[in-house]
Amino acid sequence: MSDPKKPKPAAATAPEFFSRQVSEARRFYLNLKPAKDVPLSVVSGGFEHCLPDYRIQRPTFPFFSIEYVVRGEGTLRLNHRQHKLQPGVVFSYGPGIPQTISANPAAAPSKYFVNFAGQQSKAILRACHLPVGSVSQLALPHELKNLFNELIHCGQRGRPGANKLCAKLLECIALRIAESQIPDESSETLSLLSYQNCRKHVEENFQRIKSLEQIAAECHLDAAYLCRLFQRYDHQSPYKFLMRLKMNLAAEWLEQPGALVKQVAERAGFRDQFHFSRAFKNVLGVSPNAFRRLR
Repeated sequence: MSDPKKPKPAAATAPEFFSRQVSEARRFYLNLKPAKDVPLSVVSGGFEHCLPDYRIQRPTFPFFSIEYVVRGEGTLRLNHRQHKLQPGVVFSYGPGIPQTISANPAAAPSKYFVNFAGQQSKAILRACHLPVGSVSQLALPHELKNLFNELIHCGQRGRPGANKLCAKLLECIALRIAESQIPDESSETLSLLSYQNCRKHVEENFQRIKSLEQIAAECHLDAAYLCRLFQRYDHQSPYKFLMRLKMNLAAEWLEQPGALVKQVAERAGFRDQFHFSRAFKNVLGVSPNAFRRLR
């Protein structure tokens, strides 16, 4: 059985449409000749770290495909339009769509990909707002990695049911792309960078941060502008994001034997147990006492 974390030779049993210009590849192949009437079939997928001279040029492709860049840079010519490849870029192509992908020799890209076929293929791409032959940018460049790694793990193991499980993981990938997608024109703006920095600051310091004003002050931004950033790129307020992080951690503390709501409230930074209980219910839908009874 192959180890999904262990690099294997890029050329190992790869179909002709795979490039050999990679220094590392983790790939899987399920069914390279899926039936025409199948609803959805993941054909192959994987991860590639491109060599500096990486270049692949195709007038078409036999399957539908989603590719996702996690490191490095390059250029993409898709449907006769040129785009920059950078972390967080996702793009799709398929039958009848010409594509040329080239690496930046100074910072060759690493990317995940999944190839699929079936009657629901175009619906999957529509669901993630990535119609065939289009490019988009995700607000958080590394959010899809775990899903793609699970897809590779499942595909490489090849157990009974792998086809169905990989198809479900593809649907999850599409949903995550739709959730994280931002307009193309925003991909290199200072506003996106500001949002990413602020989100990271909240994630790293949420236990001590207590208010929207504190987030804004520590991020050196106006509170109203900070709210607009989160609404634009995260579809929620920064305070709601803060409370979500706090309440998820509080839920872990409540699961500990002998934990008291009053103690957890104080540990989470709430002087008022009633305020804590109300915040907990607003985020998780049940009160702390009801949550403890669910165990």
